[in-house]
Order: sequence, then structure tokens, then C-alpha cells
Amino acid sequence: MDHAAVLALYDRDMRAGARPDGPGARVERAGAWVRHVADARSWNGVLWSALDDTTADAVIAEQIAYFTGLGRDFEWKLYGHDLPADLGPRLATAGFAREPEETLMVAEAADMAGGAEPPEGVRIVPAVDRAGVDLVVAVHERAFGTDGTRLRHRLLAGLAAAPDTVVAVVALAGEEPVGAARLELVPGARFAGLWGGGTVEAWRGRGVYRALVAHRARVAAARGYRYLQVDASAMSRPVLERLGFHPLTTTTPYVYGT
Repeated sequence: MDHAAVLALYDRDMRAGARPDGPGARVERAGAWVRHVADARSWNGVLWSALDDTTADAVIAEQIAYFTGLGRDFEWKLYGHDLPADLGPRLATAGFAREPEETLMVAEAADMAGGAEPPEGVRIVPAVDRAGVDLVVAVHERAFGTDGTRLRHRLLAGLAAAPDTVVAVVALAGEEPVGAARLELVPGARFAGLWGGGTVEAWRGRGVYRALVAHRARVAAARGYRYLQVDASAMSRPVLERLGFHPLTTTTPYVYGT
């Protein structure tokens, strides 16, 4: 894989060329930035910027004024290759809270689609209604220890308004939900996004996570997406590297609360 070429393609497809990620959302652009604007329960933030030492502070202040005027918390999604090199410290000085760094990782969907069946006694089923979404959210809350209210809203809204753009799945051991994940499919893009892959603690290390990756890879490849993309935590990065994902750059959320 030509890492530099794929990263440039990712920047064009998924950042500078971003599309709204849900019903009622919109993407706004000016020469030096792209932002995503949605309701208060959805994701709001800056996706891409092309700044330098002379423009960065003014654009940061502009985004703060815009989102606080809407009454929205928002995120500036900072990538390791973004400029200026001190953009992160500038965001911190402006009042953003830095969250843990993740790694942008990419793989060819077709390469990830084979093998990795779920362990014996576990099956992967789609979540296509409220009951299925509740199972996905239950796993999310158990696996990550975080509130799933926003995830529930996002999945239900997506399944109702644009079901072809989101695939949510849950791994069941008997009737117990032990793993869950989602796949986001942006129309016209070449990257399918892997999000929210989690396994409850008692089932970690048994192959559930790998099976969820392979299942989503098969769906993405069947729908014509060339690449899989994931923002990998420190926990998931080693697993993904063993599966064949390539690290391209880092990504760090900077969050501004109103």
C-alpha cells in the first residue's frame, strides 16, 4: 500500500470532500476549513483545515463563535499531518480539551473479508430495528463504560432515514449480546468506516472482534468500497495491525464545551 497516496485520497474523500453523516446534518465549507453541523445529539465539528501560522488563530476563534452561537459542543478532529505543526497547542490555548490520541488505520476491504468466523456458539446478526439497536447500545455501554444515548439516536435516525448508509451488527452468544459494531457507508466515497467495535470483557480474546471486522469487510466489499478505515484506540491498534491494517497518521479529538 502506498501510504502517502492513500492518506491523500482519504483527505480528499472523507475530510475535504465530506458528506453529511445523518438526517438533518449538513457540511459547510470555506477556503480553509470544512465543518459538520447537526443537532445537539449528533456529531458537530471541524473535519478538515488548511491553515498556517497567520490564519490558524482567527479560524479557531471563528469556529468557536459559530458553534457556541448554536449552543453546540463540538470537536476539532486534528490529524497528525495537519498544519500548522502547533495547531494542537493553539486549540488547547483557545479552550479545547484534548482527548486520547488514536491512529487512522486503513486496509483493503477485499483483503479483510475472508476467514475470521465467530467463535463456536456465537452468531452475528444485523440490528435493523429498535430492539436490535438496544442490543448494540447495551454492548457499547458494557464494553466502553460510556453512555449510549447519542449512539442510540444516531443509529435509529440513520436506519429510519438512510438505511443503506449504516450497518449495525451484534454478536450473540445464545441470546446474550457479547459484541457489537457498526459500518458507515458514505455514498460515493471509497472508504467504509468501521466504528464502535467492542466486546464485553468476559468474551475478549476469543475472536469476536476479529469476526466483527471480517463481517463488515464483506459487506463493504460487496457494496463496492475499496478501503476500510478505522480510528483505532491503543487497545485495538495491535489487533488491527495483526489483521493487516496499515497505520497512516494519528487523529486526536479536541473538544470544546459550550
